[in-house]
Formats: sequence, structure tokens, C-alpha cells
Amino acid sequence: MKIFKTLLMAQLLTAVILAAVTVSALVLYSQQLVEIRERNARNTIEQILEHHLSGDAKVLSRQLDRSFELQSLRISQLDGTVLHEQNNPRTATTAAMWALQTAGSQFRPVTLRNEDHGLLLSYQLNHRPMLAPLQQLGFVLLLAPFVIGWLTVLIAKSSLNRSYRKTSQAVNQLIDGFIQDPQKTEPNWNNIPREFSDINVALQKLANFSKKQYSEMTTAAYQIAEEAYKDPVTDLPNRNRFVQYYEDHCKVSKDTDFGVFAITRCTELQSLNQTRGYQEGDQYIKDVSNIVRKVADAYKDAKLFRLNSSDFGILLPRITPKEAENFALQLQSRFNEYQKNAELDSIAYTGLVTYESGKALGELLAVADTSISLAQTKQTNAWHLQKDSAGLEMASSGYGNQNWRNVIEDVLNNNRISLLTQLIQPSNRSAKAYSEILVRFKTQENQVLPTASFLAMAEKLDKIIAVDRLIIETALTTIKNRNLQDQYFGLNLSPRCVHDDQFVIWLERRLLKDAHIAAKLIFEVSEFGLQQNLKTSKRFIDMVHRAGARITVEKFGVGITSFKFFRDLKPDFVKMDGSYTRHIDEDKNNQYFMRLMIDLAHRIGVGVFAESVETQEEKHMLESLFIDGNQGYYVGKPAPI
Repeated sequence: MKIFKTLLMAQLLTAVILAAVTVSALVLYSQQLVEIRERNARNTIEQILEHHLSGDAKVLSRQLDRSFELQSLRISQLDGTVLHEQNNPRTATTAAMWALQTAGSQFRPVTLRNEDHGLLLSYQLNHRPMLAPLQQLGFVLLLAPFVIGWLTVLIAKSSLNRSYRKTSQAVNQLIDGFIQDPQKTEPNWNNIPREFSDINVALQKLANFSKKQYSEMTTAAYQIAEEAYKDPVTDLPNRNRFVQYYEDHCKVSKDTDFGVFAITRCTELQSLNQTRGYQEGDQYIKDVSNIVRKVADAYKDAKLFRLNSSDFGILLPRITPKEAENFALQLQSRFNEYQKNAELDSIAYTGLVTYESGKALGELLAVADTSISLAQTKQTNAWHLQKDSAGLEMASSGYGNQNWRNVIEDVLNNNRISLLTQLIQPSNRSAKAYSEILVRFKTQENQVLPTASFLAMAEKLDKIIAVDRLIIETALTTIKNRNLQDQYFGLNLSPRCVHDDQFVIWLERRLLKDAHIAAKLIFEVSEFGLQQNLKTSKRFIDMVHRAGARITVEKFGVGITSFKFFRDLKPDFVKMDGSYTRHIDEDKNNQYFMRLMIDLAHRIGVGVFAESVETQEEKHMLESLFIDGNQGYYVGKPAPI
């Protein structure tokens, strides 16, 4: 629209200039014609006057009328007496005559004097017949530039509109094509008219810039997506990627799509994190992932994922249950070998389940989890394969829990536990310390069960109080039978027992029964467990003190602890969480915090121990901070009681 207005103004200006030039030229030409006519007429009239013999004014006027078209004529004597006078009323001033007058031409009467005849002749020629065609021509020439200019503008506008439409269509096609496929080969830029070459150049620049930006954004988005779907410790695809892959490849209904899905659960991760440090835990996870990867690589199209902190998921498409058993056996063999080198109670258990296309992922995961529970009731690093549909229904309805219940009942009824101790080494002779009693649970085949899994299932199945009672009974009996009353021993209690009134009553009676042994016992309860109910926790601690035993708050420093916690509960010892002791020789913040807590505890008569002490440097640093005792693999590994 702006271009059209500019073009219109340019054409109007041109028309005005042309009109002015045309009118000026016409006026000059008309002026010359008038001057020539006036000059010729004067000469002719002078000749007529010289040859006029009669002296009759009327005869002279008729002779002049025949020779010229006059606008006015007056014939008079020299003394002023008018002999003849005439005027032509039709000869009004024309536009051309007005233009000539404006331009400077004089249309006044001409006076001639003839002494011989004694006449005075005054006349004015009528130029209207001569100027009328010129006037018409002038109007035509005056309007022509405007008409031609307007037509030119209309034609240009029409052409411009066509160019605009063509250009808009071409630009839209280019943009649509680029949006649909930004990486498309070079588009046809010739579709844009030449008169819009600037737009063409601008679009090419924009397209090149957009392609570059799109490429960078695509690359960045792909990298971000890959990072979001990648486990940072093992670089394996994570649970989100597993869900996506299963929905895209395994759940789609295909008659020939089948296979085996397995979950390998690392049972020692939590224990390693607490006793040896998170770096050791990460290395353990990496080692397990490498073992699983090497075994799975032997199977075509096998996919490995890290589902959560301790679980790996393995998809083995189009393999039979027999092949899956071979896979599980290889895993177990590798885990057993790794267990010997790592000095761990177990490495990982594997639950396998067959699947067909269309199987819901939630059901598959539930059955695989149940298969792990079944595997954990067998030998170390065992596996279990759930094959048929009936088995799936049974497992998903709680068969795994029932099997665990049977295993726990067997442990309780047949006293299938063994005791180990791990020393807390005092930092000086005046410091009081003890050996912590650790428990291992066994199956009928004398295979060691994963401690963390056993205790978790006992908590889940409401058997944890019975398990703690068995541990305490076994510990008291062992101390008495082996005559170990001169040593101090620590026993772990679950928070559930601390807050159970019936258990507290039973424990008080049991301690009073063997009061001389009770004085040598220290019960360890987690800080988190005590904070769940400070009132019942205080009542439990008061009972333990009445019976002559002591209390250690373990995993100390993880929760929000106040001075009121010490003042109200009055524990005998606190055992700092391993996260504060690991690499304390390098961590100034942990050193400051540890020194502060030790000073506070000592002021109110509470001893402070450190767990997860794995290096000489850590031990020396803790001793320099006046720790009362150290526990960890550097100080001493668990050993039979």
C-alpha cells in the first residue's frame, strides 16, 4: 500500500509538471499567433485606409468586416465626432485569451490615424475563432498527463498486486516447506519475482540462519533428551527409557513377539554406602552393571536398563525359558566370583519372567519383583524364573510374600541365625567402647540370606519384633554359654520395637533376669527411629537405664537434632553417620561439624563413635578431633563372636 501511494504521488507530480509545461508552451505559441495576426491586420487596415476614397464610414466598416472578424470598431473624425461604432457581444473572453492576458499579451483596441481622409480608426480584433481550437487542444493536453498518469498507476497497481500475490504465494510455499522439513534440500528460490530480489536474499539469509539454529537446537535437544534418559553412574538407559522402549517395542501386539524380562537387584548397595562409603557403593553398581552387560551381550537384541538405585532391568527378546535359565546361571556364576573378591555377603539376586506382546508393564514388573523375592529365599545370588500364566497370577497375588513368610517362620522356629561382632576401637584407655553384634540369617540349606532384604520383609510381614526378640535371646544365651560377661556388646533394635509397649515390657523382664549381662549391653537405635515418637523413645531409654544397660543413637546427624534431643533422651553414646566420617581428612566442613558435636556431647557426658572408618588418614583425623571410638573395615572386619 505504501508503494502504491508513493507511485501515485510520483505520477501526480509528473502530471502537474507536464501540464504546466504544456500550458506554458501553448500560451507562448498562442501569443506568437496573436502578435502575428495583429501585425498583419494592422498592415492590411492601413492599406485599406490609404485606398479608401469615398470617405463613407459605413462603406469602410463593411469593407473591414469582410476582411476581419472584429470584436469592436469605431470610426470617427479627427475632432472626435463618431461616424460609426459597432461591438460583437458574443466575443466573451476565452480561457485562452485570459491565459494570454495573464502571460502579458495586450488585447486593447488599436487606433489608426489617417490625416488624408481625416479619420480616426479604433478597432479590436476577435481572436476567439483562432484561439478556440487551441483552447480545446490545451484542455486535452492539460488532462492528458493526469489521465495517462492515473492509467499508469492503475496498471502498475494491478501488476504490483499480481507480483505481490505471486510473491506471497512463493514465500508462503517456501516457509511451509521449511517448517515441514527444515533440513530439506535447497528450495527453488526462482519462484519469487525478480523485482523482489531483496526479499529473496533476506529469505535465503533467514533460511540459512534458521537451518543452523534448527540444527543446533536439534542437537542440543537430542543431547538433553539422551542425558534425561541416561543413568549418570553406569551410563545405561534409565527407567524412563525402559518404559518408552517397552511401550514402543514389546507392548505392540505381534504374534511372534515374546521373550524374557529380568530384574537384577543389588542387595548390598545400602550396606556398602553406610559402611564403606558412597564411592564404594557406586563402584559396586558399576561392577554389577558390567557383569550383567557382558552376559547380556551374548544374546541378540538384548537391552539393559538401570531401573532405580539397586535394580537393573534386562529385556531378552525372542529367547526360550531354557535359554533364560542359562542366562541366569551365567549371571549367578559371575556374581559368586565377584563376591569372593569383594568380600561381601551377596552381590545380586535375579527374578525372571516370560512375556508375550500386549502384556501390561505394571504386571510384568510386579511378577519380576516377586520372582526376586523367591530368588532371595534360595542360595546366595540365586535366581528364579516364572514361566507360565498360572504362575504369573499366583506370583502377582502375593505368592512371593507367602514364601518369605515361610522362610522367616523357619528362621524363627529353628533359630537359623549366626552372630558376628565388629569392634569399636576406643581412641584412648579411658574411653568406653564395645563390639557391635551383627546377625546373619540362613535358609534350611544353610545359605545366607541378604540381611537387608530379610529385615525389610520381616518389617513388611509384621515379623520384625519376633526377629529382634530372637536376636536378643540368642545373643544373651551365647554370651552366657561362652562366658563373655566381661565384654561389652552392642545390639541393634528396630524403631518398631522401641515404640511397642509389649516388646518393652518383655525386654525389661528379660534384662532383669540376666542383670549381670544386661550391664554389659548397649542397644543401638537409629536417630530417625527415636525421633518418630520422643515420648515413647524416652520411656524406652529410661527402662534400659533402669535395667543397667546403655543406649547408642546410631546414624546420628542425618536428621534435625537439637540440644533438647540430648537433654530429654539422655543417650549414653552417639554413633555419627558414615557420611560425616568418610574422607573427613579432606573435608573441612565435616571436621568442624564433628568437632562441634563431640564437644557438645562430651559436655553432657555422651560418648561419640565414628562408623565407616576405612583409611588410616580418616582414623587419625577423627582421633585428633577427640572421637571416643572408631568402627569400620580399617579398624576391624566382622568376625564370628
